[in-house]
Parts: sequence; C-alpha cells; structure tokens
Amino acid sequence: MTEPTQYQNRIEILQGTLDLLILQTLARGAKHGHAISQAIRARSGELLSVETGSLYPALHRLEKKGWLDAEWKVSENNQRAKYYALTKAGKKQLVAEQDRWRLQVEAVSGVLDPA
Repeated sequence: MTEPTQYQNRIEILQGTLDLLILQTLARGAKHGHAISQAIRARSGELLSVETGSLYPALHRLEKKGWLDAEWKVSENNQRAKYYALTKAGKKQLVAEQDRWRLQVEAVSGVLDPA
C-alpha cells in the first residue's frame, strides 16, 4: 500500500467558507488573485487549495458586493495584475463571516462530541 501524497490529503473547501478565507487573507493587505490563492494554501499547511475557477468568480462577486476594491498594478513578477483590498464594508463583513464560522464550528463540534 502506498502512502497518500500531500495533494491527496487536501481538503475540499466547504461551501460558504471561500468568502471568509478571501476576506481574512486580504485583512493582511492587498494582494492579486494568485497571491491570495498561495496565501490560503500556505496558511492552511498546504491543505486548502483554491482553484482559479472558484477564486476569480468569488473575487468579482465580493467586489460587486462592495466588500473589495480592485486596482491594476504591476506584480512582483513585473506583470500587470489586479490587486484586491478590503473596503470598510469588507472589514465589517469579515467580522460577520468569522462569527458565522465560529457558530458552525460549535454546531459541528456538538454533533461530533455530544455532552
């Protein structure tokens, strides 16, 4: 039997948590899409991977909601990239998303380990 690779151990991101992950990542400063994806992967110990097909539609949706501002800049690789940053409304939404996540964790924990 072969050992599972690091990629086989990756966890699918639960529906509804991508917004939280993006907002939390941008709370540390503006980033372009690829850097957001890399930061989520690195901060999750390589367990969470956000694919391009999920990330960019989410970024556009969050921008449309007014939670993100976007600006074209030159990246560290000397390429044109759209940088995203939290707006005031985005910071407020981040707090709401964190609260919602804590409630979900508490609820699932209650099911897994009933008193």
